[in-house]
Amino acid sequence: MEIKQGNHTFFIGEEDNPLAEISFIPGEGNEIIVDHTVVSEELQGQGVAGQLVERLVQYAREEGLKIKPLCSYAQKKLENTPEYQDVLI
Repeated sequence: MEIKQGNHTFFIGEEDNPLAEISFIPGEGNEIIVDHTVVSEELQGQGVAGQLVERLVQYAREEGLKIKPLCSYAQKKLENTPEYQDVLI
């Protein structure tokens, strides 16, 4: 499954009608704020949301950014994954 980058999103499917998506907004300084993660019913239970968080973490590292999760799923995933601690605010 290909994860594509959109305008402040990473998604699967089409940008205007994604099957799964994680979205973020720029924060202060070098932070991005994750505000939403959604996975369609047909993709649920396949680890897709975790893959979206992983892609966001990769992006944050590439860009020298920190992630502030407001989305409850992203917050739990980031806090409970030791290898993501370097980008978590």
